[in-house]
Parts: sequence; structure tokens; C-alpha cells
Amino acid sequence: MKYNDDSIDRYLKESIKIAEFQYSLKETILNISDIIHKKILNNGKILICGNGGSAADSQHLAAELVVKFKEERKPIAAIALSTDTSVLTSIGNDFGFEYIFSRQIEALGNTNDFLIAISTSGKSKNIIEAVKKSSEMGIESLVLVGKDFSTLETYSSHIISVPTEITGVIQQAHITIGQLICKILEDKII
Repeated sequence: MKYNDDSIDRYLKESIKIAEFQYSLKETILNISDIIHKKILNNGKILICGNGGSAADSQHLAAELVVKFKEERKPIAAIALSTDTSVLTSIGNDFGFEYIFSRQIEALGNTNDFLIAISTSGKSKNIIEAVKKSSEMGIESLVLVGKDFSTLETYSSHIISVPTEITGVIQQAHITIGQLICKILEDKII
């Protein structure tokens, strides 16, 4: 099978462009990390959700917070809402797939918590419902999305929109932003 060099070049060039864009987010990431740190100091926890690759990123970030990013330190309370298959399938079956995260937020969340919702498309119904529920409950949120954030804009406290249509490049940016937040929180706790 012959590879299409043009598509590979486009992907890599877009990845470089978005890496440069991420650098412009430094102050935003620092400010959001400060907000999350204050929540942690008030016994808050970080709730994280996403679908597919974003679910994997949610789990990855929760592990970085609970275990460690680089340094041994006190664990940071974080829960990936995509991990409990019994809860996910029960909610999906009894209420609908669009409520798999919002129902957990309703059960587990409080105003000292912080939600990180990850959606490459910005259109995932269960992410929209999660951010709506967090807003109703007074839980501050950060939504990581691609170009389209119009549906989530009304409900989210903070949005970082990655200006590309290439899914893999959006996902690269999301995990980088998430890991920077983990690093900053770890640095503050040590």
C-alpha cells in the first residue's frame, strides 16, 4: 500500500501549527490550574469525562492526578467518569446514553469540584448534558473541544477550542493541555 505523502505532510504541518497555538494558551492554562488548585484545597475533586479517545484521555489524566505526574506527592482526588461499566450501562439502559456522565455528576459532584469535559466534535450529547448538569449544580468546568464549541458555550465556565478539523491533532492538543494542568497542580502541591 502506498502512502499519500500529501496527507502525511498536511497532518504534520497542522500538528506543528497547533503546537504553536498551544503556547499561546499558557496564561489560560495557568489561570485554570489556579482555579482547580483552590478547589482541591477546599476538598474538591476533579471529575473528567469524554468518549472514545477522549475517554482514554480522561482516564490518563485521572491517573496522573491520583498517582503522580512526575514527583511522589499527596494524591489529588480525580475520577474519570468513563470507567465504571456497571454504572455506564445502567444509566445508558435506564435513562439514555446522553446521561451517562451527568447522572454521575449529580451523584458525586459538589460545588468544590471541577469538571474537565473533553469532546473533539463539541457535539457529543452526553458531554453537553454533563456540562449542563455541572452548571446547574454550580460546578465550574473546563471544556476541551475542537473548532465547534457553540453548543457548549452557554454552559461552560471555561472553553479551550483547538482550531483545526483534524481529529488526531485536536486530541494531541487536548492531552497536552491536560498534562500541563496535571504538572502545574503537582508543582503546587509539592
